[in-house]
Amino acid sequence: MAIINVQPLFMKDVVFSVGTDSYEKHVSSVVFTPATTSVSWKGLEPTATFTNVGTATWTVDISFAQDWETTDSLSAYLFANQGETKTVVFEPVNGGQGFTADIIIVAGAIGGAVDSYAETTVSLPVQGQPTLTV
Repeated sequence: MAIINVQPLFMKDVVFSVGTDSYEKHVSSVVFTPATTSVSWKGLEPTATFTNVGTATWTVDISFAQDWETTDSLSAYLFANQGETKTVVFEPVNGGQGFTADIIIVAGAIGGAVDSYAETTVSLPVQGQPTLTV
């Protein structure tokens, strides 16, 4: 059995852009997540059991600081472009392998608690699945 080496992902200098705009200063977390359904069928005889899975659907969860003062902020961008499909680029390590995906824009929350930074998380649907880029 081969021993496979590992290089755990450590995110500290990340690339994240939507369309032609870079939002690394706005975003604190990016997570692409697949959702896969499984379906089972059982016959009357105990060994007549079958299970299969459907095609995964993907979302990307983005946590970011709300900024309603800067004209081109991510908050303003998402609010102004709701429902549109845009391409995102995500490089967990700047200059390394990354991912592109076509996402549907959803606006984030507005406001938050007193004496704290207003942060929000949006879950954006991905058209198809992310594509690994080298």
